[in-house]
Amino acid sequence: MDLITTSTLCIGGIGLASAAALALAEKHWSVPQDPRIDKVTEMLPGANCGGCGYAGCADYARAIVADNVACNLCAPGGTACAQEIAAFLGRAAAEVERRVAIVLCCGDDTEALRRSAYNGIVDCASAQATAGGDKACTYGCLGYGSCARVCPVNAIRIENGIAKVDKALCIACGKCVAACPRKLIKLVPAAAEIHVLCSSKDKGPAVKKVCGTGCIGCRMCTKLADDAISMDGFLAVVDYAKPLTNEETVAKCPAHCIRKDASASQPPNPES
Repeated sequence: MDLITTSTLCIGGIGLASAAALALAEKHWSVPQDPRIDKVTEMLPGANCGGCGYAGCADYARAIVADNVACNLCAPGGTACAQEIAAFLGRAAAEVERRVAIVLCCGDDTEALRRSAYNGIVDCASAQATAGGDKACTYGCLGYGSCARVCPVNAIRIENGIAKVDKALCIACGKCVAACPRKLIKLVPAAAEIHVLCSSKDKGPAVKKVCGTGCIGCRMCTKLADDAISMDGFLAVVDYAKPLTNEETVAKCPAHCIRKDASASQPPNPES
């Protein structure tokens, strides 16, 4: 018998023996999976967005069944999904407050200055790494679409140099929050309609030099918002745990960075 034939038979024999050993190990030592895990996986929407904190829907389903993790961590599934899973497992029904992403900047290319021409990779993190970005406001949206590219449902678009979220499509997975190098994106209650669309903590005169719609720290809104707006240095910040309904905060903001989003309370698009 020649060397090639001998080698082939040896390798084939080793492979066959290994396959048999693996088959025996699976039969005698494998741990059977709880069939409820597959059922719960089917109940989840299958977005695999990771917003629940797990690798995907199957991983989250395993945690729900095996580790007794809460049923209401799936933002795309919402309350109906959480209640279906809870009923199946005999647990108390859980509600899910719908949240959406919001970009805390309204300084588009019409209002905010660009201090240089950026010709690098079309990516916000790359632009930020290049001398701190090309936008004169060091807090503002760079507008190169890193958030839009990671959104699994195409809920973010770049319009006039700034990112904007379609709240009817947003599933609150949080991927855009992690992708933004300037930490401008926040998940907020979908029912919230009034927002301070600015993140600059500079003093008013410095803000006005670089952006026509930046918060100047005048504090006028804090007097109208019933504690729902507070100051973080020179920046007005909304406390979304408190109701903010006084539209005078919008009308009297001299910088026009407090805005009402009429679409915020609309339900998600059933076709999305």
